Amino acid sequence: MSRVSLPAGGALALVVGGVRSGLSLARFLSGRGMRVRVCDLRPAEALGEFARSLPAGVETVFGGYDESVLIGCEAVYASPGVPWRAPLLEAARARGLIVSSDIDLFFQLSSAPIIGVTGTNGKTTTTALLGAVLAQGERPVVVGGNIGRTVLEQLDQLTADHWVVLELSSFQLESCSAPKPKIGVVLNLTPDHLDRHGSLAAYVEAKARLLNFQDEADAAALNGLDPLCRELAGRTRAQVHWFDRHEPLPPSPLPGQHNRLNVLAAACAARLAGLTDSQIAAGVRAFRGVEHRLELVGEWKGVRWYNDSKATNPDAGLVALQAFPGVPLVLIAGGYGGGFELDSWLAAVRARTQAVVLLGASAVELSQRLAGHPLTRVDSLGEAVQAAAELAGRGSSVLFSPAYKSFDMFSDFEDRGRRFKAAVKALHGEEARV
Repeated sequence: MSRVSLPAGGALALVVGGVRSGLSLARFLSGRGMRVRVCDLRPAEALGEFARSLPAGVETVFGGYDESVLIGCEAVYASPGVPWRAPLLEAARARGLIVSSDIDLFFQLSSAPIIGVTGTNGKTTTTALLGAVLAQGERPVVVGGNIGRTVLEQLDQLTADHWVVLELSSFQLESCSAPKPKIGVVLNLTPDHLDRHGSLAAYVEAKARLLNFQDEADAAALNGLDPLCRELAGRTRAQVHWFDRHEPLPPSPLPGQHNRLNVLAAACAARLAGLTDSQIAAGVRAFRGVEHRLELVGEWKGVRWYNDSKATNPDAGLVALQAFPGVPLVLIAGGYGGGFELDSWLAAVRARTQAVVLLGASAVELSQRLAGHPLTRVDSLGEAVQAAAELAGRGSSVLFSPAYKSFDMFSDFEDRGRRFKAAVKALHGEEARV
């Protein structure tokens, strides 16, 4: 392995980008005797609790920055939201500084074997499910990455007897110098984050990094039904296993064909980790899904409300629509983003919904593309919930599956999903039946 991307104690390290991973990095680096400077484009008041929670002695540069924040630094650590080729990071590389991230450090420092899960859609569900299944075995399990607690917070508790399951985005993977999971899982690959990566080829290249550094003692669990995943088999020296062929398929309470593949992926990875079929089946049976992914909020007056805020692209939105065959649907959709291929999702919207409520930056374009279909445009999430309640009749469901990013109105998909649930419960007086 290459040298650890961590300078000696007393060195000055720069953390670029605040909030969850930035706070974790600041605490981790301070705890190892380093001086820490944190910079963010947002002002302190917009960073809220993050700005107030930084360790004592951390220097802050909020509300914008330039290359002067690099003065005196030996290392720079970027949060996932910071483009990996951002001018500041390129300037740091030109100066010969260490440029790294929290996930990069974790891969280098973890004493526990790692199971990495990536793909365009299904990462959160599969990661959480795999963690629940592995908990049926004898080894302790830690779940992290894009889900749960930040991984650096949990580093010191790990031993070689643990399993670590990481949900890994393309942003995180491109920031890792040599990610080497014991088991790498790639669920599917469809166009996403092209505004950052520039092309589908570059996006796939970022995802492929999960497999590129494996060796013959490692394993790769890939989706043989996905053309781009099949191509990745030639990118790794690990033993390749096609999870779509895994048998048996454990019975699962999760709805939708897409979750069948998520279950197969988790089952395949768990067997590679040494669990028995009976342990896998028990873990799958007990799993009830994850927040923001086809999450049942409740039922009122014969109408079921589902939170699918994790659907941040049209492919994820399509998967959600396909999970409700024959159910009358009122869809709440729209948000931030561009460069998406919309045709398949739009066709499903027309075919599978009785009405659509649109909000966010994409509402204008979607109104044009869905002309002739029953549409309501609103300016806020509260208005969207009210409109959907008026449109939905007994026996139908309201599906909040935006199919776009959240950044035009919310800090992230979790913020968006929680506000949706709060608005639904407020509308119905908090008397949900679930």
